[in-house]
Amino acid sequence: MATRRKQPSRTIVLDRSLEALPIFRLSDSAEETVITWSPPSGGRWRVLPAPGERLPGTFDQDVYVELMRRYHEAGAPADGTVTFTLHAFLRAMGRRVDGRTYEQLRSALTRLERTLLESTDCYREGSAGPLFSGQMAVLALVQIDRRRMTDRDQLGLFPLLTSNESGDARVTIAAPLRANIAAGWSITLLSSQYWSLNSPVARRLYRLLAVARAEGHTTWRVGLEQLAEQLPLVQRFPSHLQRVLQPAHEMLVTSGAAREAVIEQDGKHWVVSYRLGQKAT
Repeated sequence: MATRRKQPSRTIVLDRSLEALPIFRLSDSAEETVITWSPPSGGRWRVLPAPGERLPGTFDQDVYVELMRRYHEAGAPADGTVTFTLHAFLRAMGRRVDGRTYEQLRSALTRLERTLLESTDCYREGSAGPLFSGQMAVLALVQIDRRRMTDRDQLGLFPLLTSNESGDARVTIAAPLRANIAAGWSITLLSSQYWSLNSPVARRLYRLLAVARAEGHTTWRVGLEQLAEQLPLVQRFPSHLQRVLQPAHEMLVTSGAAREAVIEQDGKHWVVSYRLGQKAT
């Protein structure tokens, strides 16, 4: 009898505390060296790249989400470790598989391990836990082994081969993220809904709307300037922000992640109002 193939998990479970904080840059601006955000509730959050490296970006955001989908699909293993081939991982993300994307994926995984996330009374450890002050990372450990282990001695003779070959990855999700998910301090996304959003800004907004829904809201009203910092976006003028957000809003409404998204002026300030879509199940 044919063996039934296991269907990939439709849901993605993410750390609710982390999702409320900015991590991934959503523009190609070379001016960003550190992400800094001060939430309205107080505290300070900083994203610090490793020396000589850049901040995590849009590709890294997708790698992170796919990692967490695999972690949930694996049953949230106690040691936080998931294993996969780079080839299968890129295919699951809908990415072309070649030497360039292999290298992109290796770099993204390393960046998620080495980028420091610094919280000063900002990251919450569970619903009743304390506000954390210190440094953490998304990944605790990344190991990637080349597939052509028997040919290692000859790889130097073929410089192009190294960048084109696949590899086996062993990745460990950081303990704070695992603890919050295990405690139910989490949000849930639909994998199909996330990947249907063709804009990195829309994908980030989808995650933020899930946080608002987890907090019991059916609507979310936020200042335009605060939203820009929380995403984060480098644009600061209201007209520029509207041009960036409008296409993302249309995608969110079309996908069902939001029922409505409106940018309007309230006195001297601009605000964004969302009517949330149905909860992912």
